[in-house]
Amino acid sequence: MPFPRLVILDHDGGVDDYISLLLLLTFPDVEVLGVTVTPADCYLRPALSATRKLLALMGRDDVSVSGGNLRGQNAFPRQWRKECFACDALPILNERDLPLPELDPRPGHEHLAALLAQAPRPVTLLATGPLTQLAWALGQQPGLAQKIERLYWMGGALFVPGNVHDDPGVHDGSAEWNAYWDPVAAAAVWDSPVPITLFPLDVTDQVPVTVDFRQRLARQRRYPVSDLAGQLWAGVAHNPHYCFWDVLTTAALGSPDLVSTRPELCRIIADGNEAGRTLPVKTGGRTVDMAYAVDAAALHDYLLSQLAI
Repeated sequence: MPFPRLVILDHDGGVDDYISLLLLLTFPDVEVLGVTVTPADCYLRPALSATRKLLALMGRDDVSVSGGNLRGQNAFPRQWRKECFACDALPILNERDLPLPELDPRPGHEHLAALLAQAPRPVTLLATGPLTQLAWALGQQPGLAQKIERLYWMGGALFVPGNVHDDPGVHDGSAEWNAYWDPVAAAAVWDSPVPITLFPLDVTDQVPVTVDFRQRLARQRRYPVSDLAGQLWAGVAHNPHYCFWDVLTTAALGSPDLVSTRPELCRIIADGNEAGRTLPVKTGGRTVDMAYAVDAAALHDYLLSQLAI
């Protein structure tokens, strides 16, 4: 019988990060070694609390959790970061006193480095936020790159506009937020030998969280995991542009046939008014496996099936 895939999740506390964690825990062939939280699209205390409560709800108090204390150069909008307070306060996460997973005393970047170093075989790193903690670990111990079988990263925008609002003289709007929060770290990871499967806005924006999908999910709220996912998505229902960003990245780890990928040569611009831009190039970059198309109907069916527990 093959060994389960070893996975570490490094998320940054947005609504879709929690749903990604829920989804990851439904995969039967995955062993989650640990969860690290980057304080980017969140405030750290409620994000850590929500993460630990969610793991407890899923019966996974064995998974260690840590919070990062490294900061990027460009802060996420406060309104987005505040969503983690509502997530932490959801009744389904607070109705019972469950044993919570261990909170590792080390900062997230040190915890991540230790998890990689101690892993008995190469690890899949699922990063649904900025790459700051990974960049630090690789900078301190370059050999850790050999412990990463593949990085799945939700980040970047290659052939579509970014989602950083135009700010003349500061940024030209070409970057995606997970890259823009710490473009220096993203560029450092691009300079490493870690194999990367990239889920940029090019593919994630093809699958918005539709009303129809949320209604289908609501019809199976008798399942606690579906109920929780539905409550989380309800909190962002005011945003018609909310997409399956991190969730698609996670789903493709569990079911690769959901997306089509191709090799793409690109680099990360680390500074200037294009900071964080994931730039396709003909020379001088590195090749990643870029997801460029997704079967939306199959994704919806897959998510509904996985969350029906």
